[in-house]
Amino acid sequence: MSDKYKEFGGLNLPAIEKEVLASWDENSAFEKSVSIREGAVPFVFYEGPPSANGMPGIHHVISRTLKDLVCRYKTMQGFQVKRKGGWDTHGLPVELGVEKELGITKEDIGKKISVEEYNQKCREAVLRYKDKWDDITRKMGYWVDLNNPYITFENNYIESLWWILSELYKKGLLYESVSIQPYSPAAGTGLSSHELNQPGTYKDVKDTSAIAMFKAIKNEKSQFLFDAAKGEEVFFTAWTTTPWTLPSNLGLTVGPTIDYVLLHTANPYSLEPCNIILAKPLLEKYFFGASNSSWVEDHGYRGNLSYKIENRDSLSDADLKEALKELNDKGKINWWKILAEFKGKDLEECRYEQLMPYEANQETGGDSFRVLCDSFVTTEDGTGIVHTAPAFGADDYKVGKKYGIGILTMVDRRGRFVSGISDNIYLYNEEYVKEAYLTEDEKEALFQKQKEILETHGIVRDLKKYLSVDDRIVLKLEKENRLFKKEKYEHSYPHCWRTDKPILYYPLDAWFIKTTDPVIKQRMIDLNKTINWKPKSTGE
Repeated sequence: MSDKYKEFGGLNLPAIEKEVLASWDENSAFEKSVSIREGAVPFVFYEGPPSANGMPGIHHVISRTLKDLVCRYKTMQGFQVKRKGGWDTHGLPVELGVEKELGITKEDIGKKISVEEYNQKCREAVLRYKDKWDDITRKMGYWVDLNNPYITFENNYIESLWWILSELYKKGLLYESVSIQPYSPAAGTGLSSHELNQPGTYKDVKDTSAIAMFKAIKNEKSQFLFDAAKGEEVFFTAWTTTPWTLPSNLGLTVGPTIDYVLLHTANPYSLEPCNIILAKPLLEKYFFGASNSSWVEDHGYRGNLSYKIENRDSLSDADLKEALKELNDKGKINWWKILAEFKGKDLEECRYEQLMPYEANQETGGDSFRVLCDSFVTTEDGTGIVHTAPAFGADDYKVGKKYGIGILTMVDRRGRFVSGISDNIYLYNEEYVKEAYLTEDEKEALFQKQKEILETHGIVRDLKKYLSVDDRIVLKLEKENRLFKKEKYEHSYPHCWRTDKPILYYPLDAWFIKTTDPVIKQRMIDLNKTINWKPKSTGE
């Protein structure tokens, strides 16, 4: 056997690993692979930088192995591959970790701790595990220049980003606007679509949903409704899974080509007769016999039930309870009649009374409380009439801007109602709109307060548990005869991947790069076609 090759008596991988690493260090193998190719065509590689505020994991070893394979391959092809390493000192995860360690929140910065002290704590935390990263980098044989890394908190890196932004601005591609974005009150930041689609961010939750009744105002546009109702009150019905947005309501949106009906029926909670509007294709969902025209003709207003409804004020509690049960047949209303049929476009510009007026939501900034038309409305669920709060939905914001109805953001960035959204009974003032934002101690304190007030006012008899903001808004609507249906609605809802708390859709002032510019857009499409995407669908 040639003396050139060492003979091994057994396979000891750890020993071989150490020997190879020692040989590379002794001969400066990585450095030479770069220097001997000086003047060759460069293959530029900047590592997508890891975050040294956390320990490395096996997934980092896997991804770095793939990077190393490509760089070694390009080196063997004759390219000069300098392989610059870096550290991502991105703010939010570091900030959240530091705040948890110090027992503070964002609001405490500048009060309990100075900005300078806070920044220093973050700088200390951000590279806390750098030695562990350096060790695993060497042990896995990953060739990358960590002696001259780029670090995202250093001014030379930050200034390079400002330079890029300034170039975009000079080209007219940078603009400021309001955007309804996924926002995490718990983390204090907006979330990208990528963050919103991290594994496990969507969770099945049960929320209180409601069909609210918005009282129409008689005017030239709505006169035909009041004529059909013989001068009685008329209500638009709109479904929402986020009752906490109702104080920010500014419009109701219908589909211009959808068929709607005006019904005479009875409120399923008070037995009071009422005239309501909803999409005709959804009649079957809420009203017994709606799919059978002969049933309606044969039954219509049922005799015994009609008598009870007409004389509801004189009924005993037991008789009233029995009448309410008779009104509902397996969750559907059993007493109703169509008074008129029309298209959504016939409702455009009808007006209605503000559902939940408070001190804080009087100045809307637009011509509010009108019926709007837009094609995004469907009859898949709800009532075919969309409660429109421009502050809390992208479609709402778009149609609201088109009609100039204004915007009301009655929730602050902590996820709490602003001051001035309150009354003496239902207690919304500066409360978290999502129960998940509360600690158990906070819930218990609020429960005791709710129990005392709601029972004293005769709203409930024996409150057993904390009622969320949504629950109390629905309770208020029910007691004021402005609720047509309530139920627990199970659906998949996005949560913040950092805090595991539910997000809100929230209006944020933001800067955007105009990727829709025709020239830029086509250039991006053309360049994208030159990339060999694996799988191909990724790039498409």
